[in-house]
Amino acid sequence: MDQTDRSILSLLQKQGRLSNQQLAEEVGISTAACWRRVRALEKSGIIASYAALLDRRQLGLNLCAYVHVLLARHRQQSTTSFEAAVRHREEVQECYATTGDADFILRVVTRDIESFDAFLEDFLFGLPEVSQVRSNIALRELKFATTLPLPDSSHSK
Repeated sequence: MDQTDRSILSLLQKQGRLSNQQLAEEVGISTAACWRRVRALEKSGIIASYAALLDRRQLGLNLCAYVHVLLARHRQQSTTSFEAAVRHREEVQECYATTGDADFILRVVTRDIESFDAFLEDFLFGLPEVSQVRSNIALRELKFATTLPLPDSSHSK
């Protein structure tokens, strides 16, 4: 990946609806070369998908919680079952297997504290794999980024 590819990726992360012509003009290459580079980035998997980013508050999703989950057993079957269950819940925006005090950390968004309580009671507490749950409610969002830092050529191999 060279500087032109990084420029393309940087622009697409910030303005995903740029036309190929606009993108080529911004980067300073021909439209044909730009199209080939974007297709190569898509084919390689560096560009995983395209999406519209929505403002959760405008949609009434006012509560964001970070949920630390400890499993009762650390067997592959328990882990696989838990992972499959959380993948199917729309409220779970992110799920990470972690080291430390929790086996998993979830980022969960819901309308309000009542709907978060229902998520816990009706879903999470009902999973037989779950031993303990601790939640932290986000009070204010200070930063929310969707753009990844792009390594320069001196750091990428």
